[in-house]
This record gives sequence, C-alpha cells and structure tokens, in this order.
Amino acid sequence: MSWRKYLVLAGVVVFAACGDLTLSRGMKEVGNISLARLPELITSLANPWVVLGIVLLLGFFASYTTALSWADLTYVLPATSVSYVLLAFMAKFILHEHVTLTRWAGICLISAGVGFVAGGPALTEPHSPPAPESAPEAVNRA
Repeated sequence: MSWRKYLVLAGVVVFAACGDLTLSRGMKEVGNISLARLPELITSLANPWVVLGIVLLLGFFASYTTALSWADLTYVLPATSVSYVLLAFMAKFILHEHVTLTRWAGICLISAGVGFVAGGPALTEPHSPPAPESAPEAVNRA
C-alpha cells in the first residue's frame, strides 16, 4: 500500500476523532435539544465548536469515500476504527470524561481486531460471474 493510501486512512481516523470531539464539546455548551423543536437544533449551528465538528466530519466523509474507492469495506471500516482508540484518549484528557475499565477493555478488543484486519489484503480479488448457458445445452438438459 502506498503512503498516499496510508495518509487517506490516517485522515479518516483523525477527522472522525476530532470531528466527534469538537461536536461533543459544542453540544455540551448548547445543552439539551430535541428533534421535536427544530429551531433549537438550527440555533445549535451558531456554536463554533458544532460548526467545526461538522466541517471535520465532512473531512472524514471525504476521506472515507476516497478509501472505499480503492479498498473493500471489510478492510476500510475496521482499519479506520482506530479512531475509537484516539477518541477515547482525547475524551479522557481533553474533555475530562471518565472512561471505565470496561470501555478500555473494549478499546483493546477493537485494537486487536484492527491488527488482524491490517494483516490482510486491502482489496480482495473480484469473482468472475458464471458464464451464461448456451441455448442448445439448456434445451438438452430439459
């Protein structure tokens, strides 16, 4: 895999973690909102942390779709789940959230799974479709 592909995957990880972090910070400042009251949701867009989170998550989406253009979903999704590890550390040390032992254990399991997936190929070989049967052979079988 080329350094550009690693850079795209790193972009997915960083954009996802930073986007979620800033969006969480912004929404904590905004407070509780409900989908039943749409104006509250729209006014939350005035918070700069919410806007930054949305922009970073758009960066995530662009990187993610780029990665999916050259690799299988079964490779990209687990490989980009490293963002969960990064996000847990960021939430603990930047947002000062309490991360339980159970959550750390889950993060370790995710990391182990990422290690298994990273050892495999980024793109599996496509299977060729079966050849269509010719008319005389189909008639002979009937």
